[in-house]
Amino acid sequence: MSSRTSLANFIPLLDLEMETARWKNINRVLTEQKPEIVSTPGEVIWRKNKSTLYYHPAKEKKYKIPIFLVYSLLNKPYILDIGEGNSVVGGLTDRGYDVYFLDWGSPGYEDREISLENYIIDYLENAVKRALRHSSAPEISMIGYCLGGTISAIFTSITTLPIKNLVLATVPIDFSVGIVPNKWLKGLQKGSINFDRFADVYGVIPSEIMYLMFRGLSPVYISPWINLITRAHDIEYVEKWRRMDKWTKDSASFAGASFKQLFNDFYKDNKLLKGELTIGGRKVDLNNIKCSVFVFSTSRDTLVLEQQSLPVMDMIGSEDKTYQVFEGGHVSLALTGKFAEFADNWLSNRSSKLQKELV
Repeated sequence: MSSRTSLANFIPLLDLEMETARWKNINRVLTEQKPEIVSTPGEVIWRKNKSTLYYHPAKEKKYKIPIFLVYSLLNKPYILDIGEGNSVVGGLTDRGYDVYFLDWGSPGYEDREISLENYIIDYLENAVKRALRHSSAPEISMIGYCLGGTISAIFTSITTLPIKNLVLATVPIDFSVGIVPNKWLKGLQKGSINFDRFADVYGVIPSEIMYLMFRGLSPVYISPWINLITRAHDIEYVEKWRRMDKWTKDSASFAGASFKQLFNDFYKDNKLLKGELTIGGRKVDLNNIKCSVFVFSTSRDTLVLEQQSLPVMDMIGSEDKTYQVFEGGHVSLALTGKFAEFADNWLSNRSSKLQKELV
């Protein structure tokens, strides 16, 4: 007895409405201008050279202790303020925190001699002083993301300013592992590879080269197109993707002196992990960090691996310290709104809640 099998059993019927939306949105991505990034309401309260400190007041202030956000020097910081509904800054102000957000700026050739010491002491320390004066708060909470976390940990270990809480998100501490190819690392450690001449020739590493460097080192710059095609029928996802795509291609330049120091002191000699780093004549000892510390990694991070962050837990001297791993990737954590939620869950009991006035 013969039987006939419908072709539909093998080829699922297309959802024409979904497919129309998918390819319409992909066409928008390919043909329309990059989206405008609308920042969380705030004001500029301090500038130094190319750097700017923004103040974003809480929508309804609930805590005495404000937050100071530090992002990486390697990319532009607006990934933390990428648009309403997905902004880390906006998520924190929505939850009752005053937020100070430092934008390092993109250096020009005249800034080629700016070192990590300069950024940490001349820029970051003075910006934190300004935030403390502006807020009239006795202490401040610092949140550092990626290399901004490394800088925040170094700063907290050497400053006398009152840091109440320290949050380190996807922070590289051990530079002997990571996304830099093993041959590069071994070459750097043995001295057969040296980026000093490269940095000296350029003075300031152009943003185009920084973009190509990251694109070549990490699949984070390839996989988003697969994700887009898969979810292009979802307009909310597409708008988020477009903002992310804009930020990915909008790299910052990098001062030559800082570039050399990053590769020599961190990747080559791993001085931070070994306790051999000095910043402006001050020895960096993470055991000097006594404030409350929250460190977290993400499960699908391809830029900063968990084993790069974990050593900090044994190095800091804090009694109140927490480590967690959250589901997500290095950048998606900042785009989903979860970053502010995770930070708030930990900070809320450590930020001196304001007492509600009785009417």
